[in-house]
Amino acid sequence: KLVSNVAIYVCAITVGSMSYCMADRKHRKAFLEARQSLEVKLNLEEQSQQQERLMLSILPKHVADEMLKDMKKDPSQKELQQFNTMYMYRHENVSILFADIVGFTQLSSSCSAQELVKLLNELFARFDKLAAKHHQLRIKILGDCYYCICGLPEFREDHAVCSIRMGLAMVEAISSVREQTRTAVDMRVGVHSGTVLGGVLGQKRWQYDVWSTDVTVANKMEAGGIPGRVHISQSTRDCLKGEFELEPGEGGSRCEYLREKGIVTYLVVVPKQPLRNGINGVKLSLTSSHGVSPPPVTTAERNGSLSLSPEDPEDPEAGRRNSLELGDEDGEAVNPSFPNPRRRLRLRDLAERVAGAAQNEQELNKLLNEALLERESIQALKGKSTFRLSMRFIDPDMETRYSVEKEKQSGAAFSCSCVVLFFTALVEAVIDPWLVTNYVTFVVGEVLLLVLTLCSLAAVFPRVFPKKLVAFSTWIDRTRWARNTWAMAAIAIVTAADIVDMLGCRRDRGLATNATSGPPRGGGCAEQPKYYSYIALLALVATVMLVQVSHMVKLTLMVLITAATGAVNFSAWEPIFDQYDRRRGQHSSSVLVPSKYSMTAMIFVVMLSFYYFSRHVEKLARTLFLWKIDVHDQKERVSEMRRWNEALVANMLPEHVARHFLGSKKRDEELYSQSYEEIGVMFASLPNFADFYTEESINNGGIECLRFLNEIISDFDALLDEPQFRCITKIKTIGSTYMAASGVTPDAGANGFGAK
Repeated sequence: KLVSNVAIYVCAITVGSMSYCMADRKHRKAFLEARQSLEVKLNLEEQSQQQERLMLSILPKHVADEMLKDMKKDPSQKELQQFNTMYMYRHENVSILFADIVGFTQLSSSCSAQELVKLLNELFARFDKLAAKHHQLRIKILGDCYYCICGLPEFREDHAVCSIRMGLAMVEAISSVREQTRTAVDMRVGVHSGTVLGGVLGQKRWQYDVWSTDVTVANKMEAGGIPGRVHISQSTRDCLKGEFELEPGEGGSRCEYLREKGIVTYLVVVPKQPLRNGINGVKLSLTSSHGVSPPPVTTAERNGSLSLSPEDPEDPEAGRRNSLELGDEDGEAVNPSFPNPRRRLRLRDLAERVAGAAQNEQELNKLLNEALLERESIQALKGKSTFRLSMRFIDPDMETRYSVEKEKQSGAAFSCSCVVLFFTALVEAVIDPWLVTNYVTFVVGEVLLLVLTLCSLAAVFPRVFPKKLVAFSTWIDRTRWARNTWAMAAIAIVTAADIVDMLGCRRDRGLATNATSGPPRGGGCAEQPKYYSYIALLALVATVMLVQVSHMVKLTLMVLITAATGAVNFSAWEPIFDQYDRRRGQHSSSVLVPSKYSMTAMIFVVMLSFYYFSRHVEKLARTLFLWKIDVHDQKERVSEMRRWNEALVANMLPEHVARHFLGSKKRDEELYSQSYEEIGVMFASLPNFADFYTEESINNGGIECLRFLNEIISDFDALLDEPQFRCITKIKTIGSTYMAASGVTPDAGANGFGAK
């Protein structure tokens, strides 16, 4: 009896340990899969945000969204279009600002080409920050010309006021360049209010631009302006409501176009107190062509005004510090301990990467914690997406995905059946060592269970087993009815072995003829019939371990086990239990419940407990599945958005330029430039397009004229796809002018240096 108890306990502990290990492994696997998915999602989100920032620095959001929407369309729908796609929108009540650097030629002669590009990059970066502050949409930079629009894409009632403030801030910003370079550079600003057509033309190198007669007027307002002043038209003045002091501009005396059109102009009186433009304390990095920096002037804000404080010219380190200045927005000088700029840049990039990695790790842990907390809400929501009784998903597709999901621990579950059958035979051998049926059922059952286990393990270890067996095992795991049949066969073997042993057990003749005598000398199954009910409990344990079947299938199997054991207890084993109870009654005066009832009731209660446990396990498994699917779907959505953003960015910038900006985090003022020794540049223009363009109603306010221009530019873009023109790169379109170049790609062999 002691040995039998130990065997039962060892069996329960062994199977329980296997169950714990399987559950723990499943939870850890789900956790790691979710973490990996979140990590990929975080990286994809960061890359997608970089792409989106780069994309929105070239295109307005409403245009980019429309392009992404069209890119996702079915190609067959695009073939039905009569014309090439054109993204053009009409915007009324906007203000257009043109600004040009006066004295740019003198500035060019005072520094090298690379220094000039660096200076312009820093200056235009400051203009971009001013544009964001004053609600401007930067349209384009043409050489030393900068132009932007207010009131687009979202309407603003104060669009004219914002544009004038932008112009005044630009005039103030150029003063630091004038002081630092000691050249007579200044800004000439023109503002006009009206209507524009904004969008992109062509099919390659998309760049946002605006067209209209009012855009031409704004351009002429700049050309007819005065350096250091903001030149506005009558239409802009009408939108101001007296917010600025104005004086006559007399633009017609300086610009023939304004005189011919009879446009009345005004000049904005510059306030005595300089405007706070939010860019004070920023140095422009410039080294003269002789390698010596002129004394820099730092602008600093004190009590709402600006003061100019030149650095000490006698400081020998001043020139070197300024020549290495990176133009930090905070005016914070870099560490002079590293005189090599490239080394300093490498160290800065390394520090940013380390800081970025730590930040990403923190963000990942934060997302993971949020995901773990959301599991509770997912579990609550799961009740709305599943049937209450069967726990099957209401969505058939989701249920199919769950049912075909491979359970790699099914082999371990079948091995539990082997363990249960082994300890069952051991307990029966201890109780009745002369029961031959026990040994026969053990050998036959173990062989059959080993076959089932090996077939289940073949899909887990495909390199160990033959290919046909692996294919068969995979089919079983992915087919619900085959999986259920396989599990039922395993439980049927364990249960049949127990039932056959019970039926093969014969009562001891001494017990049958003399119930009052002592126990038979040979012992036997009749002496301890309760252990066969305990063995039935082990069969229930083996059923619970079948992780590849649903809780309803487990319930069916457990009901069959309980019914079969109860039927044997009430029929074939009724005399054995009655004799066992009479013999126990000789030693106890208490009223006992007949053992055949108590044992069957015990099995039934344990069956209900195991069913509740199986239901809980499946509920948790479905929750983990939903959690994993949710994280995976989020990753797929981010990945898909990244692919579309990447395709859109690739159509706006050359591949190597986009790769540069997307490779790592860049500062706003960081310059990308590449020198080319030998290239070819081409301009193709439609000289009479200005005469063709009209904004009459028959042309839909000019849109149909631009549609015609879009077809021409699209045909030019199509030529670049031909093999003989693969070395040509489209640069941009300027109005009705098409600009392209050769020799400006990294692959020199593809550029065809011999034929530019």
